[in-house]
Amino acid sequence: MRVPLSWLREYVDLPATETGRDVQAKLISAGLEVETVEQLGADLKGPLVVGQVLTIEELEGFKKPIRFCTVDVGGANGTGEPQEIVCGARNFAVGDKVVVVLPGATLPGGFSIAARKTYGRTSHGMICSGDELGMGDDGSNGIIVLPPETEVGKDAVELLQLVDEVLDIAVTANRGDCLSIRGVARETAIAYGLPLRDPALLDVPAPNAFGYPVRVAEPAGCDRFTARTVTGLSPEARSPIWLRRRLQKVGMRPISLAVDVTNYVMMELGQPLHAYDRNRVQGAIGVRRAEEGEKLVTLDGTERRLHAEDLVITDERGPIGLAGVMGGANTEIADVPRSGTDSSVGTPADAEYASTDVVIEAAHFDAVSIARTARRHKLSSEASRRFERGVDPRAAAAAAQRTVDLLVLLAGGTAEAGVTEVVAPSAPRTVTIPADHPDRVAGVVYGRETVVRRLQEIGCDVHGQDELVVTVPSWRPDLAEANDLAEEVIRLEGYENLPSTLPKPPSGRGLTHRQRLHRRVGRALAGAGYVEAPNYPFVGEQVFDQLGLEPGDPARRVVKLVNPLNDEEPALRTTLLPGLLGALRRNDGRGSHDLALFETGLVFQPREERRAGAHLSVDRRPTDEEIASLNGALPEQPRHVAVVLAGAAERAGWWGKGRPADWADAIEAGRAVAREAGADLIVRKGRYGPWHPGRCAELAVVADGAERVVGHAGELHPRVLKALGLPERTCAMELDLDALEAVGDGVPQAPGISTFPVATQDVALVVDRPVPAAEVEAALREGAGELLESIRLFDVYENAEQLGEGRKSLAYALRFRAGDRTLTVDEASAARDAAVALAGERTGAVLRG
Repeated sequence: MRVPLSWLREYVDLPATETGRDVQAKLISAGLEVETVEQLGADLKGPLVVGQVLTIEELEGFKKPIRFCTVDVGGANGTGEPQEIVCGARNFAVGDKVVVVLPGATLPGGFSIAARKTYGRTSHGMICSGDELGMGDDGSNGIIVLPPETEVGKDAVELLQLVDEVLDIAVTANRGDCLSIRGVARETAIAYGLPLRDPALLDVPAPNAFGYPVRVAEPAGCDRFTARTVTGLSPEARSPIWLRRRLQKVGMRPISLAVDVTNYVMMELGQPLHAYDRNRVQGAIGVRRAEEGEKLVTLDGTERRLHAEDLVITDERGPIGLAGVMGGANTEIADVPRSGTDSSVGTPADAEYASTDVVIEAAHFDAVSIARTARRHKLSSEASRRFERGVDPRAAAAAAQRTVDLLVLLAGGTAEAGVTEVVAPSAPRTVTIPADHPDRVAGVVYGRETVVRRLQEIGCDVHGQDELVVTVPSWRPDLAEANDLAEEVIRLEGYENLPSTLPKPPSGRGLTHRQRLHRRVGRALAGAGYVEAPNYPFVGEQVFDQLGLEPGDPARRVVKLVNPLNDEEPALRTTLLPGLLGALRRNDGRGSHDLALFETGLVFQPREERRAGAHLSVDRRPTDEEIASLNGALPEQPRHVAVVLAGAAERAGWWGKGRPADWADAIEAGRAVAREAGADLIVRKGRYGPWHPGRCAELAVVADGAERVVGHAGELHPRVLKALGLPERTCAMELDLDALEAVGDGVPQAPGISTFPVATQDVALVVDRPVPAAEVEAALREGAGELLESIRLFDVYENAEQLGEGRKSLAYALRFRAGDRTLTVDEASAARDAAVALAGERTGAVLRG
């Protein structure tokens, strides 16, 4: 919400010395988020005056139309002689009043004006457009043409209100009242302790039977509808400069008088309004739900197919507007600019037809209904923004009266005596709150007097002593319970005055085992050179085809969202790889080619039985059974960990050659995670989905006496790399972290330190090439017995001439140690021979050479 300080001062008598920065500080202290204060015209220096065009000479021989003008600027130039100016715009004529900047002036952006020769003539100044003066979009795309009664030589800076300060406030969803000058003025008056001149306090005539007929068939969606009629509007009337400038300052583009007035009142009072051309409305105005499939062309020229839940405004023909969102084109106010010009501020229109009779609508619509309609049609408007956040229902009559008054004043219209007001009966909202409740919430003693005073300042009626009965004002629909009222007291007393008190948690309430494991895994991967890259948990189902998953793969069973943030990604992920690979692709495309990323996060697996969650009450804590029922309706959400690698694992330098990342790095990342979980990871040859079939490892653990596959690691398939646009030889690993936690030993194991020496024995075993190294290692470990401390594969060798066709050599380093003595050579050799014998029995391995 943009709030000009000059407009704010009309309703609050701020000290003359107060600047926009001062007001910003006060409002921030009161809880409003004032993001910036824009200084309009801060770098504008005169002379900038009103001039009248005396002559126009068309200059020829140039690529674009150029005009040489003489302009009367009165005595502003010091001589009284006409000012000669070269101008390329064509939306003004002889006799028009325009804005002229004279030599010596400076325009916004530091643009200095001086006499200069151009197009063969000397231009002594410039005829200005709105953009050149920093006024914003006025719809003219040309020179500012002023009303004919404007005095020649008058200071245009003051006339166009070019110098001002504008506060830009980020209004939160619960403070719809601050989407108006009235609401911000109320907050400003409270912050300064000054009285408020409420612009909604108007004399409004009582409803009668002579007003325009209105039928509300959906009182739940529209609980208040006010209609007023103004006739005899002058088709030549245009919005005055002050009104157009205020609209520009709040970020709206002036359009026509009737539309500008409704927009002005909306920004002033916060009540959206709509003006219908009375001659285009057929019969009574109605409010109802749309019929499925009905169509409406809205003011933006788009034909919209309506939904049965849409609230619409109708006449005898059908829908004429989307209630609370946007009007229809078939009842649009007609306003045709005069031929030959496209005046921004200026003179009357010479139109074949213009609306002279209008019906003003000021209604109050259900916030949820308007929000759903706006999102359903992807049509957010200034009106819908306000209705979604809450509009003062009692401001409708005042807003309609204010609109009528302005149309009568500015367009010479006549307000008809008829007043229509359809109101659904409702009682004021009351909230009961203990007088000391704000004290207990804030931990500060405010006292009853302060609590009552602050609640009265925001418009509440307060009765009672120890137990306060608070009647909430109509413009604050967000005040629904005691805590809301406590928050109002606390913010107005100043958040900065709250003491800082550190909580004192009871002992034994530290991190859970699961939380500690997740942190250890993250630290281990970060220490190995990986960078954490969290991603959104949304995917499109086409990614499973790109990953090469089989049609019946369980990962293809997804949980779909009813209201996805992105229509292209409507499902929740079943694997972490799509997000991580997308992050790797983006970084590679931006020049970072050596990449190692990781993520730990939830994946979502639908249950076999689909159940709907129960609707929980909000006036009490849910029971354990209700919580269990709700959790039972949710999908399974195990936590996974995944890594992706591309480029160099070790860079080249003076220390030697570099090394590219490969499948072994991905497997080692899986081992590092398993070590942190205290789990024994089984690594063996595998084949699954996106991984290269010859460079894929299956990762498993033993759970309840049976092996369970918990992940895969290795190099991705070239087809997957091509489909996803990834670098060559990209590798990945993904593990079910919850499964590792379930089988792991959560007790940290300190390294064993022995006073006895280690005995190392190396063996090189020749096996058939398809035999996995993991099987050979498992046999060696079991055969060596309890004396084996560790085993490590340090060489793989293949040579058909020496080993035979289809054979390979695996070299292992075996470390033996006893806990109570120094091993003899015979003991170590016997353990080694036992290990080799069992390996030969199980895998056909023989000692090399």
